[in-house]
Amino acid sequence: MPRTSRHTDTPPPRTGPGEAEVLRGFLDYLRTSAAAKVEGAPEPQVRKAAVPSGTNLLGLLHHLTHVESATFLGERVTDWQATFHAAPEDSVADVVARYRRTVARANEVLDGCTDLGTSVPGPRPGKSAPTLRWALTHMIEETGRHAGHADILRELVDGATGR
Repeated sequence: MPRTSRHTDTPPPRTGPGEAEVLRGFLDYLRTSAAAKVEGAPEPQVRKAAVPSGTNLLGLLHHLTHVESATFLGERVTDWQATFHAAPEDSVADVVARYRRTVARANEVLDGCTDLGTSVPGPRPGKSAPTLRWALTHMIEETGRHAGHADILRELVDGATGR
């Protein structure tokens, strides 16, 4: 397996003192880390499962795109397992760009929310919407968890490390 140069770690963000600033600052930090793990990863290794569960690097970011859409944009996902696999025609650049566009759309929604206790806007037929506080905390947990998975998978793919 070829080894690439190691990257330096990016320290956690310095944020403003408010709860919303802290939550959004850490979420954006983790989003950037997750996308960076996939960006530039070589084909076809980026699609290969390196663990028995079948998890692969490209699929993780594809999944996070769907979680962002469901959480902040109210989009419905009917098959969560399917979100762990990008389409064969999707390139690394496609998946990274789609994730970044979804994050930008989610941030536009978040920019309009000033009270962490209010429900996240967006259609949720038959379901109550979570509070913004819950949604941000959930996305920090979800993105952090999968960014950690991506750290390991990227190192197995080409030796790249760091955030």
